[in-house]
Amino acid sequence: MSPTVFRHGALRFYFFSREEARMHIHVDSPEGEAKFWLLPEIELARNHRFSKRDLARIRKLIEEHEDVIRKTWNEHFSS
Repeated sequence: MSPTVFRHGALRFYFFSREEARMHIHVDSPEGEAKFWLLPEIELARNHRFSKRDLARIRKLIEEHEDVIRKTWNEHFSS
């Protein structure tokens, strides 16, 4: 299961239910895929095909939606 947290244009922000416990978010689009850690701070974990410019834009979106990402994570993994 990989619940979608939010979408922004062609970008889908989501996480996998059966992955490591450290809080993180995945993002993908036709242009690429990436994973960002949220703890201890927002940090790129891995990238496949996104440009540096795209990654900066994605990071900004994660920062803007950090509260909803954390809330969704906590709700999903507490059940």
